[in-house]
Amino acid sequence: MENNSIKKVVATGIGAALFVIIGMFVNIPIFGNTSIQLQYAVQVLFSVIFGPAVGFFTGFIGHALKDGIQYGNISWAWVLASGLVGLGVGLFRRFYDVTKGKFSLKQIIWFNLIQIISVYLAYGLICPLGDRILYKQTWSYLLTQGFIAGTANVLTIAVGGTILLAVYARTRIQSGSLSKD
Repeated sequence: MENNSIKKVVATGIGAALFVIIGMFVNIPIFGNTSIQLQYAVQVLFSVIFGPAVGFFTGFIGHALKDGIQYGNISWAWVLASGLVGLGVGLFRRFYDVTKGKFSLKQIIWFNLIQIISVYLAYGLICPLGDRILYKQTWSYLLTQGFIAGTANVLTIAVGGTILLAVYARTRIQSGSLSKD
């Protein structure tokens, strides 16, 4: 059990570092402080491989560090939302467990349904509510920003996350595929 814990701590550190690096250097601005963030594709890969806790802390720590370094302040509602996306995708990973060497169409559909629900709950509900409480911003701006950010993240994960998971699955040996001669 200890070896598994160490593996998860290391995965969280690597995932958070990748979240920061990709988030700072590979993004496309689209609305206000909102941009297409490719690090979410990597975060969901870590969530599926290592589980919901690693997915949560990869997004939470990575987003907090990125905001602190890049902007000098941290938007905690958005940091929490990033963590919740990793948690949501990781919680349901049994429906799309790529570690067994398969990523079928059914698994791709499950993965994308779960990520869509997780992302829109996080960015369509948590972010607007948190920013309203913390910063007293107007609902129309917050809901628009949350919807745009959520949609950008859904598309990023649908394309990038699906590709990363499919590639990872191909590197795994399918259970039952080896036979004794």
